[in-house]
Order: sequence, then C-alpha cells, then structure tokens
Amino acid sequence: MRRPLLITFVAIVGLGLGSALALFEPWRAFTNTTVEESAPAVPSPKAGAVEVRTTVLARGRLISHEHETSGTVTILRLPDGSRILRIEDLKTSDGPDVRVWLTNAPVIAGTSGWRVFDDDKHVELGPLKGNLGSQNYPVPEDADLTTLTSVSIWCARFHVSFGAAELTAV
Repeated sequence: MRRPLLITFVAIVGLGLGSALALFEPWRAFTNTTVEESAPAVPSPKAGAVEVRTTVLARGRLISHEHETSGTVTILRLPDGSRILRIEDLKTSDGPDVRVWLTNAPVIAGTSGWRVFDDDKHVELGPLKGNLGSQNYPVPEDADLTTLTSVSIWCARFHVSFGAAELTAV
C-alpha cells in the first residue's frame, strides 16, 4: 500500500516542480544578454539639399521597480519622419517574456508603481532585446506621444514593471 502512495507523491511533486520551473524560469536570474545597437545613422545631406536632422522629441531616466533597473530612454524623430525609442546603458534583470511598452500611466517610485502600466493604454514596441546595453525600437506612426508619456520594461508573464521612465518633451 505504501509503494503506490509513494509513487503518486513523487509524481505529483515532479509535476509541480516541472510546472514551477517552466513558469518561473529561475535560471534567468543568473543569465544576461547584452545588446549594443548603435544610434540610428543619419545620411549626409546632398549638395544643395536642405539638411534634415535627427530630433530628440523626449527623454527620461529609468527607475527601478520589481528589479534593479537603470539607463536612459530617448525618443528620436529621424530625417524620414519615423520615430525610434532608444534605450541606452540599460541594466536590468533577465526575465521571461519581458517587453518594452510606451504607456500613458504615471511613473510611480516604489512597489506601488509596479503594476500601473497595464491599467489603461499602452503600445508594445516588442520584446526586450537584451537586459544589458543599448537598443532601438521603432515607434508606430499612430502612437500618440502626447498621451503616451512613459516607458515600462514590462514582464508580461507576471504583469509587473521591472523599471520605468517618465518621458519629458524636449
């Protein structure tokens, strides 16, 4: 009688442990991915052409939320009119399903700011390319930067901000 109970217990513990590992991906606490993308290049103007420059539209500094996070964010308008969110000198934790969001939520320091970003409007710019370094994300043409005034490094798996920055127009 004890052997079937032991086998059942071991199977339940094994399934629970396997599920927990798949969900939490704890090894991510010990891994890093460094991405070093250069700032968007600006072509030289042709002779007689009006010089069109890259313009800084907004900038901010990342603060820590769920994980220690630092770096700067800048929204650039390129000469062709497209916009890029540039994250520079990013340092945060690796994690499962981490995304870069433009949001309309206020950036609140401390634990009360961890979960405000999915309460209302946000635009996902894509998965975080790396938890260290500098990287660029295209901003969709229809993203309204007058209402999307913050950036969150958002963990979609656990619905929590790793870090965020309030964007200040330049």
